Amino acid sequence: MTDNILTTASRILTEGPICDHCMGRMFAKLSTGLSNDQRGAAIKLALALEYDKMRSETSDDAQLKLLAPSSIYARKTLGIKDDDNKCWVCNGLFRHLDTWVKRVIAALEGCEFDTFLMGTRPSGLLIENEEILWAISGTRWAEPLKTEMNREIGKRVEAKLKKKADLKHPHVVVLMDIAQEIIELDVRSLYIFGHYKKMIRGIPQTRWPCRECKGSGCEHCNHTGSMYPESVDELIRPEVMRFTGAKDTVFHGAGREDIDALMLGTGRPFIVEAVKPNKRHIDLTRLAHKINRYANGKIAVSGLIFAKHSDVELIKQAKADKVYSLRVSFKEQISEEKLKSAIDILTQTSINQQTPTRVAHRRADLKRVRNVHYIKLEQLSTDGVSAVIELRCEGGLYVKELVSGDDGRTTPSLGASLGVEAKVTELDVIKIDGIFI
Repeated sequence: MTDNILTTASRILTEGPICDHCMGRMFAKLSTGLSNDQRGAAIKLALALEYDKMRSETSDDAQLKLLAPSSIYARKTLGIKDDDNKCWVCNGLFRHLDTWVKRVIAALEGCEFDTFLMGTRPSGLLIENEEILWAISGTRWAEPLKTEMNREIGKRVEAKLKKKADLKHPHVVVLMDIAQEIIELDVRSLYIFGHYKKMIRGIPQTRWPCRECKGSGCEHCNHTGSMYPESVDELIRPEVMRFTGAKDTVFHGAGREDIDALMLGTGRPFIVEAVKPNKRHIDLTRLAHKINRYANGKIAVSGLIFAKHSDVELIKQAKADKVYSLRVSFKEQISEEKLKSAIDILTQTSINQQTPTRVAHRRADLKRVRNVHYIKLEQLSTDGVSAVIELRCEGGLYVKELVSGDDGRTTPSLGASLGVEAKVTELDVIKIDGIFI
């Protein structure tokens, strides 16, 4: 093993000046616990000793010529001044680690974070040099230049800023562009989970660009670019941006209610994503208070806690039952007995639904099977042409179409079971049951 290492190192040295970092990196997977520069210096010294040993024992010029370059590096290791050429592999990059540390720290100034991850974008020349070195050495024990650069800079930044390097969930990724000598920051989003209630009708959950102009502004949308002047998203967004210094926000809801529906009870789970935030250590109780004050009774948020990126998928994929309160109107007078009989039909069989006509322009045209767990008649008007009912069903059931039938796209339906045209005039979501995060 030792002979193989020394032979490989001798072959590397014949190509030109190489620093301890680049030499050691060719054997990075051996002798753990050493840094690459320590490893490289040790290998060079071992080669120099081997050269002196062979010089005293043999006159084989070929062997001596192979090992001769190592004597130069041994002299440097021992502090003896010699020719100080740049490393041909890294072009002297590892001499300037402190310069790169200063650049990183300057770039991070004003960015609030607890964890970070270093990244390196080598220049084309460095990539080419490294490919040549790997081909020359044929080593099986090497690691890439950028891996060492990330580690060495990361250790120094950790020590100076008292922050932690984190490979899995960094708050910010720091990219060192070697060719441009610049630092790029990828500040990861901040995620905040909570519940919202919607107390007025006519507000969509998220921003809704105008269908005619796609958001650019036209007469149809009064040059606003939006179908609606505000949304739950837009009522939450301003205070989140102000508290975090974010560039923007993205709203992620656990399902959505219709624009003309209220969201009551304990509210609908959501995550608001603050994009490229400058601040992460924020008072969520105060944030909730400011959002609710800004919304002025239109919506209210509660239970804000910090979340993770992976929680977005959790709330979107969570299986949740919904409880609705519906005010239903009938085209003809019906009796309580007939209504209860029709309700029983809906709870005793699965509901087959094709994507409703009203949302077909923005949803895939699919067939779904959903179940109604219960329907309770709360009130039937004295004239028999309207009723208030409460129902509990699987998430994903279109309750308006459960009542109207949507021209046969939903079966069975309340209207078809009654033999009378029926439609929802008011819809409130009063409970969402499910485990979210």
